[in-house]
Parts: sequence; structure tokens; C-alpha cells
Amino acid sequence: MPAPEQTEPERTGSRPAALVIDRRGAASLRSRAVAAGVRRLLRPYLARFEAAPFDETALRRAASYDRLAARSRPPRGTHRERVRFPGFGAEWVHGPGVGRARDRVILYLHGGAWVSCGLNTHRPMVARFSAAAGVPALSVDYRMIPDVPFEREVDDCLAAYRWLLEERGVPAADIVIMGDSAGGHLAFATALRARAEGLPLPAALVGLSPMLDMDLTGKLAHANASLDPSAPGVLLERLMEGIVGHLDVADPAVSPIRADLAGLPPVLLTAGSTELLYCDSEEMARRLAAAGVPVTFQVWDRQIHVFQMFGPLLPESRESIAEVGAFVRDALRR
Repeated sequence: MPAPEQTEPERTGSRPAALVIDRRGAASLRSRAVAAGVRRLLRPYLARFEAAPFDETALRRAASYDRLAARSRPPRGTHRERVRFPGFGAEWVHGPGVGRARDRVILYLHGGAWVSCGLNTHRPMVARFSAAAGVPALSVDYRMIPDVPFEREVDDCLAAYRWLLEERGVPAADIVIMGDSAGGHLAFATALRARAEGLPLPAALVGLSPMLDMDLTGKLAHANASLDPSAPGVLLERLMEGIVGHLDVADPAVSPIRADLAGLPPVLLTAGSTELLYCDSEEMARRLAAAGVPVTFQVWDRQIHVFQMFGPLLPESRESIAEVGAFVRDALRR
């Protein structure tokens, strides 16, 4: 494994922090087979949606995927407990070997393009992160489009964070906010909203292949637009038109990458080297370091979007889950 790179970020008004770029390679044979399968099977499937109407019927169909995943089983020994909030739900997930104490917590925000997935699709992965970190996770089933508009999804995430602080009495220094893809966007959006409302910030943030810039210009011009096995460019264009077409994508409330990042807690970002959203993490890492925020950006050779979902099936997903767990442990110790 090569030693992580430390680069000097460009200076802003804040004192810059070291940017650690940790490159992981080369891709295992098994992960390359998965990428080939995605290219062969998922790409044609996604292409079917590129010309489909972006209407409530399509959104309801996307939301139904979480119900279809209800039979998916988390690792043996996982314990979970439902939590009810006004208008939405969540669940405590204690991975194998994690005790019942809830004084240190992962607040997990699932991905799914702001329109899909939920507690069921993400439970196995969340349980593995919980086990790796040795702490329970509160996984949030926040309301999505079309039940609420894009700009309101963060409200439920912030409500869950506030509940941990004020109702459960968990100190902010004992909470790590984590999310994948759209959930990675919401992790940063939640921290920024918390700061704006005068709440204490969490111990750390973790973004797994997060989408942080809703302006697609840079992504679609990037070499990864043709390298990503799922070729999501056209579908992503349609998605952005449908969910943020009424908003200014340069607004930091819409694109966290454009926010004032100074004062955020330490951050871990992970992305596959050939996925379309790689450049969001790359640019966010640079901006965080320039704002004085300690940040590590792990680049995993030729891994697909949120490859951690494969759990024990890929050596890279096993290793990444273990390292995310170690990062969470270290953040909570600090």
C-alpha cells in the first residue's frame, strides 16, 4: 500500500490544513468482475430511465425499492430498534458485538439520489459500519421527493441530530455524521445547518462517494464521465433537472461544496478512482483543507459507486469498512 500523499492546499482566509490523499490500488480481480457486470447489466437497465417521464409515478416506483429490500438480512448478531419522529422514522442499528449503550453514535444518512432507498437497502452496510466502529448507528428514514422537495430533506436529518443532542443527551463530540452518495450530501448539509442554527458540530463527518456539487458541468467534462461503468451522466442530468431545476445550484444550501467550510470537524471522504462523482470528493477535499479542516481523501482504484455496499464480498469493501470504523473510533476518542 503506498504511503498517503500530503499536499499543500491553496490558501484562503483560514489557516490551511494538510490534505491527505490516500490512494488504494490495484483493484482486485473480484472488484473488476463486479465493475464489468455493472457495465454489462446495470448500464442498459439505467438507460431505460433516461427517456422515461420524470413524474410522480416514476418517483413512487423508485421509492418502492426500499420495500423490495425488506427481506435483506444484516450480519448475524445485529440488533435494531425503530424510532418514531414526527413525520418520519429511523432505527437504531447495533452491529454484531456492539453493546446496548448509546452514548456514542453514528448518525447515518442513506443514499439513493434523494428519491430512493432507505432503512432496508442500507441496513446491512450500516450494521457493518456500526460493528467496525464499535458504536450503534441511528439510521434516518428521512422524507424524500415527492413527499418533500429537495431543499426540505435536510430538515429531517437535522431533526434527528437535534434529537440526539437534546432528547438523548448525547454530546456533539460523541456523534459522527456519515452518509453515502445523496446521504453524503445530506451529511454536509446537516452539519452546515446545525452550525447556522447555533448547534454544536459533531466529532467528524464521513462521505462515501458523496455528491456535493449540483452543478454537473465539471463532472460531465471529467474523464470519468466515460470511465464510470454505469455511465450515469445522462440520467444524472435528468435527475438534476427534475429535483433542483427550480433552485440556484450555486447556492451553498444546494451545493455544500460552495459553502464556507471553515470550522467543520475532521472529514473522511472515499471514492472510486473512475466513478463520476470522484471529482466532487476531490474538489471538496481541496476546499476543506484550504478552509483549515483536517481531511483525508481515500481514492480506491477502479471501485464502483459506494462499493462498500458489497460488504464481505469484496476485499476493498471489507478494508474500507474497517478503515471507516477506525476513523470513527479515533474521532470519538478525540
